[in-house]
Amino acid sequence: MRENRLRTLWKSGGAAVNGWLAIPNSFSAETMAHQGWDSLTIDLQHGVVDYQAMVPMLQAISTTHTVPVVRVPWLEPGILMKTLDAGAYGVICPMVNTREDAQRLVAYTHYAPRGTRSFGPVRALLYGGADYPQHANDTIVTFAMIETAQALDNLDDILSVEGLDAVYIGPSDLSLALGCRPVFDDVDPPVEQAIAHILERAKAHGLVAGIHNGRPDVALARIAKGFQFVTVSSDARLMAAGAQQMLAAMRAAPAPAASSSSTY
Repeated sequence: MRENRLRTLWKSGGAAVNGWLAIPNSFSAETMAHQGWDSLTIDLQHGVVDYQAMVPMLQAISTTHTVPVVRVPWLEPGILMKTLDAGAYGVICPMVNTREDAQRLVAYTHYAPRGTRSFGPVRALLYGGADYPQHANDTIVTFAMIETAQALDNLDDILSVEGLDAVYIGPSDLSLALGCRPVFDDVDPPVEQAIAHILERAKAHGLVAGIHNGRPDVALARIAKGFQFVTVSSDARLMAAGAQQMLAAMRAAPAPAASSSSTY
């Protein structure tokens, strides 16, 4: 089976730089994949990407070594199983708040006897290889999002669920849950404390910790603290930032002198 390069990177102690895909288009996904991201996450929870757009985006990512990850809309077995059948090598599930939520997430993403995932890896066989069914349970990466006060209260119970590989922090939702401003980077002190606590407990349980970021300097600082999966910006934000930078340069430049010409 094709290796999951996230697992290989983490085993060596490295951190994965993850890109975020919000534009429902295979060409933009292919362009992003060819820039060298360790992984790219297609976001089905927020924004405008649906399942029909996701499949060709996964195919586009497959033209590179970038690992395809999908954030599903919710903890629901149908979309989790179909996402894996389409060839995702990692799934991020939002709003995992209890041990029971984490147990269901693990069950939905693993074949028996570890879980209850139904068998039908139609595209996963093409991406992963003919022996996908034998190795999928040990290859796919399952992330639980920790982003609520309830999840913080139940954190050790969630992290102790066997088969869970990683946690992913959504700083904006976590901030809202703690009564703070919904931001990625310059979070308020209670959120910073909660992020540090999640990271420390994840490491204690042997899980990888991931987090969403808006700026590279913040992502690098979080890697230094021990995060091994950092998302930086998104395709839509990068496109907007690039356009703004180009336009700012154009608007700031002096107007060219009018060319002189004679009319006879």
